[in-house]
Amino acid sequence: MISSMPDASQIAAELPPLPLAKQSLFNEIQSRIEGAKTFSEILPELEDPILKFLVAQRLTIYQNARDGQEIIAKFKSGVELLEIRVPLSANSVAGYAAVSGNAVNIPDVYDAQALSEIHKSLKFDSRFDQRSGFRTRSMMAMPIRIGPPLLGVLQVINKVGGDAFTETDLIYAKHLAGILGKKFHQEFAGTSSRYEYLIKLGLLTPEKLEEFNKRTKKEGVTMTSLLVSELKISPDLVAASLESYYLLPFMRYDPNISPPKKLLKTLNMSYLRRQLWVPLAGDINEDILILIDDPTDMTRQMEIQRALPAKKYIFRVGFAEDVLQYLGGGSVSSYLHGLASKLEEEDVVDGGGGIDEGTEAGEINENENTVIQLVNRLIIDAQRAGASDIHVEPGSGRNSSVVRLRIDGLCRPALEIPSTHMRAVMSRIKIMARLDISERRKPQDGKIVVKVKGQPLELRVATIPTVFGEAAVLRVLATGGGLPFDKLSLSDYNYKELDRLVNIPQGIVLVVGPTGSGKTTTLHAVIGRINTPDRKIWTAEDPVEITQQGLQQVQIDHKIGFNFAMALRAFLRADPDVILIGEMRDKETAHSGIEASLTGHLVFSTLHTNSAAETIIRLLDLGLDPLNFADALLGILAQRLVRTLCGECKQQYKPDEEEWQRLMRLYGEEFFPELGYNRLETVLYRAGGCGKCGKTGYKGRVGVHELLVASKNIKKRIVGGAKAEELRNAAVAEGMRTLIQDGVAKVLKGMIDLSQLFRVATE
Repeated sequence: MISSMPDASQIAAELPPLPLAKQSLFNEIQSRIEGAKTFSEILPELEDPILKFLVAQRLTIYQNARDGQEIIAKFKSGVELLEIRVPLSANSVAGYAAVSGNAVNIPDVYDAQALSEIHKSLKFDSRFDQRSGFRTRSMMAMPIRIGPPLLGVLQVINKVGGDAFTETDLIYAKHLAGILGKKFHQEFAGTSSRYEYLIKLGLLTPEKLEEFNKRTKKEGVTMTSLLVSELKISPDLVAASLESYYLLPFMRYDPNISPPKKLLKTLNMSYLRRQLWVPLAGDINEDILILIDDPTDMTRQMEIQRALPAKKYIFRVGFAEDVLQYLGGGSVSSYLHGLASKLEEEDVVDGGGGIDEGTEAGEINENENTVIQLVNRLIIDAQRAGASDIHVEPGSGRNSSVVRLRIDGLCRPALEIPSTHMRAVMSRIKIMARLDISERRKPQDGKIVVKVKGQPLELRVATIPTVFGEAAVLRVLATGGGLPFDKLSLSDYNYKELDRLVNIPQGIVLVVGPTGSGKTTTLHAVIGRINTPDRKIWTAEDPVEITQQGLQQVQIDHKIGFNFAMALRAFLRADPDVILIGEMRDKETAHSGIEASLTGHLVFSTLHTNSAAETIIRLLDLGLDPLNFADALLGILAQRLVRTLCGECKQQYKPDEEEWQRLMRLYGEEFFPELGYNRLETVLYRAGGCGKCGKTGYKGRVGVHELLVASKNIKKRIVGGAKAEELRNAAVAEGMRTLIQDGVAKVLKGMIDLSQLFRVATE
């Protein structure tokens, strides 16, 4: 909803009441200001009442010049109208008040040390004193605002009858700044919120704005992208709306402008992407042009001036996407949108004579430079964003195609591709994956291997025909070594028992869960735990995602009939100590794995099952001999991945009795005391939302686990044909804690919240 602009009475109500004598004078000043057509015409007759009100010798009132670089004070000298222009920088008292948003009270402006304690660049210009013979002593400066945007600065000099202005004087100045701010806001015809201009034009409703605000926090998308893509509002109108609110010139991305290297070399690019500002021109010895997405953020204003201590600054407001585009990306939803927009602007050409002979007229060829840039950049930015999958989805008819990224287990929209360019993008992906670009009726599988900053990056590609055209999913495969065993976030029980099981020389250990639950990561962490020079370890994987020194890793190739069962038979002839089989998906593989574990080998594998107990039933249903399976089994670790709360913005709160009872019920009231928590002393956390987590409140994932240890009792029940529920209850009685129980423990530790736990596990 639009916040209404506060009037002078509202502002005054937020401050301590004025003494009766002061109130009378204040009312007179307020009446004159509100009755004047313009502030400049009333200023000469207001100067004496304001000085009397503030008990000061001299007065200067600056207004925002709306050029992004100065504040201006106008005054008459005889018949001539003169101006004082002060840069938006911390080099002067008024400039510092403007850029910091802080009131300043200086007892002695000639005390250089006191000025430097306020800001290292702050200085007093004594040239006026030297020319006029006037002696400036104390000074007070108060920023003038209605809401965040800067409207001006009120500056008074020399307290009458005293050495310095007092805290009470600052309060009086704040009262006065309130009515000045209202007058300036009216004269500037500014809006009271970022998108009020669009609402006045009828392009946006308050309800839709509220919905979009929630989505920006939940989905990590920008408001600009929602306004442009979903409401089809012109970016220029969105820019005009922001310009009307911030009262500064707006600047769009210009491909002919490159940030000066001499300025960028002193700055960290990741820092600039997080802070969303960029220097576009100038020199620290003169002026510097700064593009920023929110010029009312005073903290960033001051950080800019600390990072680039120039004589003068020129500020421009811009879209976050445009700021990031100047910085070469860093945000999937910004740089890629720029490339997609560029596609729309390019002239379409006839596809004849290109690599894809089947392209229709009106479509571009896959060798067009922008298409290559877009696909390359999509891969690079997806990897930077920590995406596990890239989904390229065709739209119906002339509707744009959509690219979504799966980040921390959830899909997020990244960009839209014009429908006329979708086939070219798909052809480019196929060429990179060495697939048949002329075949669009059958699914195809391939692999892309590229280098990003010298490091290899591998993607598994699957194309699937749909009723609207071909779709593609690119799985971003992990590279490098495995996660350390100590970083698996296992509970104390799970850590000790799993560590014990994997050091038994023979038997079988299974890690189970749905696709994308981190089974391969866990297996490699376990293998890394026992990967020593005295052990020979063979692995068969599809695909090989994680590599480790010391392992003999084999890639399965179903096209030539080289499956898990064949690999396992080959391993048994190759003198193994430890065998890792990527998945037990059929009876032959499962039977061979059991046989290998019974003949003196330690075997690891995975299954797609929901719980540890259900895994036993699933394997027995494949036709395994219960006696042999029970004898071979060491343990089963079931797991899920849950999104973790962002460490930068998660919010503390105390649980109420109802929530506490729910946690106790989920964990089990008979087991809950073992956690050692009580409601009055426990602090829980909920999701916030900041730039580091894309406004979602979540960043990264952590595992929740349940470990069923094959004790003598469990083995006996397996042979006896026990059902899953009976096996689960027996394991819990022996110390196993279920996925939900492990999740509740992590909620109490402040790592996750229940909403995310219930996404991946049920009671």
